[in-house]
Parts: sequence; structure tokens; C-alpha cells
Amino acid sequence: MKTFLLIGLGSFGNHIARKLYDMHHQILGIDMDEDKVQRALPYLTDGQIGDATDRSFLSSLGVQNFDACIVTIGENFEASIISVVLLKELGARKIIAKASHGIQERLLLHNGADEVIYPAKQLAAWTAIRCSSDKILDYSQLDENYSIYELAIPESWEDQSLLQLNLRSKYSINVLGIRENGRLNMNIAPDTVFHTGSSVLLLGPQNMVQKCFRL
Repeated sequence: MKTFLLIGLGSFGNHIARKLYDMHHQILGIDMDEDKVQRALPYLTDGQIGDATDRSFLSSLGVQNFDACIVTIGENFEASIISVVLLKELGARKIIAKASHGIQERLLLHNGADEVIYPAKQLAAWTAIRCSSDKILDYSQLDENYSIYELAIPESWEDQSLLQLNLRSKYSINVLGIRENGRLNMNIAPDTVFHTGSSVLLLGPQNMVQKCFRL
């Protein structure tokens, strides 16, 4: 279990709070808007109404004691920058901040953010890949070259085993799991047999996955 300081409880911050809550982490959420704090409160360990650009207020929270501080202030980028700078000065261990475009990303990194999340860009990339083929059920890019895909098992794989397909040697693709009837099986062996109607979770170079599945 980790501890998080979540600054900004708008729509994006609220979704982060819910996910961290589901993962049984401890979250202190803050926002200047009392209504936003109240809406997020069921998913927070504690919620406070306050201004993250106020050094005294941030200092009173003991920001250095959290595993990570997440800044998701949406409409006021100046407030995001000030919050990041103050968190850095107050000794925050890790600062993750939200950006809306590339310039904001560079400014946040330059002013103390350790990581920047770029929801619009990331969602756009996911949507473009996901919609480019009916075979792609899910997608997560790890870096410029490697991605994790969930793809519908092609008819040509019917009744063939992982050993017979020889995906690692042919395409540098690693099979991570198979989803059948809504259940994900991660216990994959060389004699695991594939059937259409199921999907496969795999990791590999994007160009080789595209070649293998003719995407």
C-alpha cells in the first residue's frame, strides 16, 4: 500500500482517486472547490479544501511523507506550475503532473515534475490504434518500439499450439495470456492451443505485431 497526495479533484483527479481506492492505497485529496472534495470523499482517506499554490498550506500536509504527489489541476496551468515548484522545494519524493499539450509538458518537467501525464495525447493514440483494426481489442504502448496488444485470435491459429506457431522466433512476439469466455489465463505453455473466438495478450515490436496479424 502506498500513500498519495492528489491535488485537483476534477473529473480526471476523481477517476485517479477511484482507481487508487480500488487498489487499496491511501489518498489525501485537496481542491479549492468544496463540492469537488465532497464528491471525491468516498474514495479518499482524507479530503481537504485548500489552495495548492499556498506554500504554508502545502507545508502543513507534510508532502515529503507521501510516496507520490499527483497534480491534476485542469483549467489553471499557472496553478499547476506553482504547485509543482512548491512541492519540489518542500521535498516531495515524486511529482507527477498533468499536461494538456507539449509546451505544458516541457514546462512541468523543467520546473520539477518527475513525470508528466498527457491524457489527451495518450487517449488519442489509443483510440487511433484501437480503431485502425477490428482485430485490436486493447493496446498499451510501452515505448517507441514495444507495445502490449490484446487481439482476436485469427482463424489461421485454430487448433495450433504456441510451439507450432513459433511466434517468438518468427516475430519476436511473447504471448502473455489468453482470454476465453471473459477470463484471462496467464499460464501459457508451449503446448497451449489457440481457438478462434478467444483473444490473445501479447508483447512485441509494433512493426512485427502488425506484420504477424496483417494490421
